[in-house]
Amino acid sequence: GGQTAINLAASLQKAGVKVFGTSVDDIDRAEDRERFDEVLTQTKIPRPEGISVTNLQDAIDGAARIGYPVMVRPSYVLGGRAMEIVYNETELRDYMSRAVKVTPDHPVLCDRYMEGTEVEVDGISDGIDVVIPGIMEHVERAGVHSGDSIAVYPPQTLSAKVIYTIIDYTERLGRALHVKGLLNIQFVVKNDEVYIIEVNPRSSRTVPFLSKVTDIKVVNLATRIALGATVKELGYKSGLVPPKPYVAVKAPVFSFAKMTDVDIALGPEMKSTGEVMGIDYHYARALYKAIVGSGIHVPTEGCILFTVADKDKAEMKQLAKAFSDLGFTLCATEGTARAIASMGIDVDVVGKVHERKSDIIEMIKTGKIHMVINTLTQGKHSMNDGFRIRRATVEHGVACLTSLDTAWEVMRVLSFMRERRLVYSLALQDYVGGGDDLA
Repeated sequence: GGQTAINLAASLQKAGVKVFGTSVDDIDRAEDRERFDEVLTQTKIPRPEGISVTNLQDAIDGAARIGYPVMVRPSYVLGGRAMEIVYNETELRDYMSRAVKVTPDHPVLCDRYMEGTEVEVDGISDGIDVVIPGIMEHVERAGVHSGDSIAVYPPQTLSAKVIYTIIDYTERLGRALHVKGLLNIQFVVKNDEVYIIEVNPRSSRTVPFLSKVTDIKVVNLATRIALGATVKELGYKSGLVPPKPYVAVKAPVFSFAKMTDVDIALGPEMKSTGEVMGIDYHYARALYKAIVGSGIHVPTEGCILFTVADKDKAEMKQLAKAFSDLGFTLCATEGTARAIASMGIDVDVVGKVHERKSDIIEMIKTGKIHMVINTLTQGKHSMNDGFRIRRATVEHGVACLTSLDTAWEVMRVLSFMRERRLVYSLALQDYVGGGDDLA
């Protein structure tokens, strides 16, 4: 099972129920912060620096030593609940007083936030050999919950060195934790160095996706191994199964229209309610299919509103230029507009929501804005403005992208589709069953 099964394991064992597969003690070694650190020391695998704290002062001292920004979260959480990236002591104090009840029995984990490429692996281990059906690379950089990220199989930008390191670390962890069955690992890659974010000796939401695209019956194999079979007996060998000749993209699906008070901005807390898959022999086409399938209405022309946090303005300039070059008109709030104008691009300035009577909201309602690119900004007014803008896009069916990484990929899709409009559909078995001649 998933995280709920993991959380039930100890209680079931205490009640006298036999737990097959990975032992309850080894599950705890993966889930408990200090015991997992011992596993990483033993296996010589690096992780972002972090500490476990049981009070506010320890959190403040620890974060100052590690260096901001830091990722804070309660231990043993499901779906990234109450997980946030904090950028200074004021935000940390706010988080500790608002989001969690910290006690010695319920510590808070505080880790250095590394803004790298997130990579996810599902493996099947018998405690000695670990077969890896596939490696998935996330489009959104670390900090967006893996369930809300666009994931790509096989990875498109990772070097051979990084892929080899990921295979090596996965095998080491499968053996060190004596995993018998499934394990899901999340890595972050920065400057070609690989770090572990977390290991879960359980199934994950990517298992059905990987099973479909690789034609490996992952759950069936894992169950047989949990009951005593070995990887070799089942006809596999340790390491990565050679990738297929096509690309599969997993895109999240959100139900924001049905959840009126939920902020649609992506972050460490999971908000998606499902996912879709796009598959093709070309990455851009697979991504296009996934984005369309997930319900995002990507306009091919019209006006794009940019309103981004100060920390994102430098990166946003090139993105704005790319959309302008595709023929879109741009509008932006004052600070963002200044940054865009410095590139010599025409941009209309629109007033912030709390300054002028809902100027932006009115433009979204009347169909004058066709897509919004908005990243989270700090400060009471900014946060409230952003929330109202994002909710207006949901209510009026306008695409709203809250990660610059997603926006870059959407731009790439639009650019590709301008040049090659043909998109064909094939049945999954035509790809998986060897429809290679269609490439």
